[in-house]
Amino acid sequence: MSSAPVSTARIANPEFQARLMDAEAAASLIKPGAVVGMSGFTGAGYPKAVPLALARQMDEAREAGNPYAIKVWTGASTGPELDGALARAKGIDFRLPYNSDPLVREQINSGAVQYFDMHLSQVAPAAWQGFLGPLDVALVEVSAILPDGSVVPSSSVGNNKTWLDRADKIILEVNSWQHEALHGMHDIYYGTALPPHRKPIPLVTPSDRIGQATFRVDPSKVVGVVATDIPDRNAPFKAPDASALAIASHLLDFFQNEVRVGRLPASLLPVQSGVGNIANAVLLGLMDAPFEPMTAYTEVLQDGMLELLAAGKLSMASCTAFSLSPEAAERLNGEMALYRDRIILRPQEISNHPELVRRLGCLAMNGMIEADIYGNVNSTHMMGSRIQNGIGGSGDFARNAYISIFMAPSTAKGGAISTIVPQVSHVDHIDQDVQVIVTDQGLADLRGLSPKQRAEKVIANCVHPTFRDQLADYYARALRDSYGKHSPSLLKEALSWHQRFIETGSMLAK
Repeated sequence: MSSAPVSTARIANPEFQARLMDAEAAASLIKPGAVVGMSGFTGAGYPKAVPLALARQMDEAREAGNPYAIKVWTGASTGPELDGALARAKGIDFRLPYNSDPLVREQINSGAVQYFDMHLSQVAPAAWQGFLGPLDVALVEVSAILPDGSVVPSSSVGNNKTWLDRADKIILEVNSWQHEALHGMHDIYYGTALPPHRKPIPLVTPSDRIGQATFRVDPSKVVGVVATDIPDRNAPFKAPDASALAIASHLLDFFQNEVRVGRLPASLLPVQSGVGNIANAVLLGLMDAPFEPMTAYTEVLQDGMLELLAAGKLSMASCTAFSLSPEAAERLNGEMALYRDRIILRPQEISNHPELVRRLGCLAMNGMIEADIYGNVNSTHMMGSRIQNGIGGSGDFARNAYISIFMAPSTAKGGAISTIVPQVSHVDHIDQDVQVIVTDQGLADLRGLSPKQRAEKVIANCVHPTFRDQLADYYARALRDSYGKHSPSLLKEALSWHQRFIETGSMLAK
């Protein structure tokens, strides 16, 4: 896919116009072994033309016997023109901090790609602290370059401010597909600093604007500007199935009870929602709930949140990126001006900042792969060793939320896997950070409960009937035979369910 011919009208500064080039020329500026900070967060605002050109050059080099790869830093996941294209060219040597591309995942799990999975709020501070090493190139998609040289972000902010500040060289993709009305939607905060010079971040409501609408870019570092007109590519959301609808129903009942007993205000507290079909089903379920006006302080704006904004149920959404189906993205682009004052896009070090999450009292709703009977949650690894995507921002919110909720269907793989197990095969969220577990079977409120009380509630409310007796039997024997009685565990059996699945294709005992 070529970046030309496309309009260059959005490159309004002469100094940047002088660096205009095609994608092939820009890609040639990225050398083997380079560390490249790329824009992109959940398939929004990622560079498209230059990575595709770079992948073609990598293919040609490999065919000539000179393969090369680069190290890729991003905000989170990207799209097929970036992660997918570079992976097909075997061009990624190292990746951080989050990935959802299936081919990159395969290469990570085969050992071909080194992967650093980390909390999203920590990426920018880690880059500034220096232990990630130098950043050679920032490759960032933007929606416009203004006459004064300031740069308008596109459909995600992510870590772009940090990449632009830290990189030795900068390549900008100016994408005219991104709506012009994005200008004014962003809030780029330049007040962060390393210790001992940190000051409080002056944000007290999701609607606060504490920064500026554009990026500052040092023109002396800009080595290339590429004009593009390529849409973001996000997968469509599936219609909620019975399991997702049941999870949404349990959560809405829980929220209504929290309001009724006075633990939540009638409009709730700012909601945070992870990415995926279940999270989207929960958001859509809020449409008919008696909570308004709601606000959101979250990572991404999904279809359900856009529906809530359109209906007036949600008064403000603060996030770092869009994560919309193609249909919802088209709708938003058609009505962008209507939403410009009701959506704020921030750097992810602000959208996911633990202090702000706690200050605002977010209601954190995130997905999981599995949970154990004591409330420990695995959100990253299949059977303990195969990474799925990464921890993303779930840890940023879980430990600091007003209420920390994890949700998933009670079974997976057609019923062969129980989501609730004796012991999780990998721990991302310790039981002290998990307050509520929800499956299609029911909801377990674990707040204030001892480990044994937690186990009894999880088994009674969240386990699929196919596995309930098997898990209850394990727990009864653990109570009797465990080395200690505080968190009873049978060490020889705690991970046997996972091993049974690996060996037989099912966690069910025969």
